[in-house]
Amino acid sequence: MTDIFEQVEEELRSDRYKRLARTWLPVVGGILVLALIAALGWWGWQSYQTSRAANASVAYERGIEALQTNDLAAAESAFAEAEREGNGAYKSMALAQRAGLALAANRVDEAIELLDQSAKAVGDPLLSDSSAFKAALLAMDTDATYEDIEGRLTPLTREGRPMRPQALEALAMAQLQFGKSTEARATFVQLQLGQDVPDTVRQRAQAAIAMIDGGTLGSLPGILDAQKAPPVVVSPEAEAPAAAQPAPAE
Repeated sequence: MTDIFEQVEEELRSDRYKRLARTWLPVVGGILVLALIAALGWWGWQSYQTSRAANASVAYERGIEALQTNDLAAAESAFAEAEREGNGAYKSMALAQRAGLALAANRVDEAIELLDQSAKAVGDPLLSDSSAFKAALLAMDTDATYEDIEGRLTPLTREGRPMRPQALEALAMAQLQFGKSTEARATFVQLQLGQDVPDTVRQRAQAAIAMIDGGTLGSLPGILDAQKAPPVVVSPEAEAPAAAQPAPAE
């Protein structure tokens, strides 16, 4: 009787295992197939990104070589290719190089736009803040409003940002440019008392504070306006020395 019970129990276990297998094997198989597809997709994506990065690196180096031979057209083409192929650092650097070419051709607005794109193309502040800072400096020489310049520089002045001292100094100069001497002095004081401020920047801040307190910067907005005015052309007759004129008759 014991053998019969054991045989029946074995058959019951066998039937239960078969039912479990029929129920779960398709599910497990589907999960394994999906995992394989995901792994292959990730590998393919990584390979594609690696290939693009390699192409961007080659194109960027070609652009640098073209710059060294002063072939600006070839440099622009190579950097544009590096921008298309690259992502992150190479894309950001290529856009910054294109901005430099645009600036050399006196296309300031285009240079600012390219630097803005360069800053947004990468998450590393060492690259993004550098491009954003250059764009802000260029904007200071245009008809940009103070609000625009302040909006560009303020994020760069936060604690821990790599270009904080330089951005604070540029912000103070912008404040002076727009006649905001009180705000400029407060910004220079931040530089004077701040940590991790380069000595040269700190010394310029101290000198600026002394000039503001001494009242020698009051005419700065007028000087800046005069610099933007067209040059006065002096006629050759006006430049002739008085000695060259005939002496009056006695």
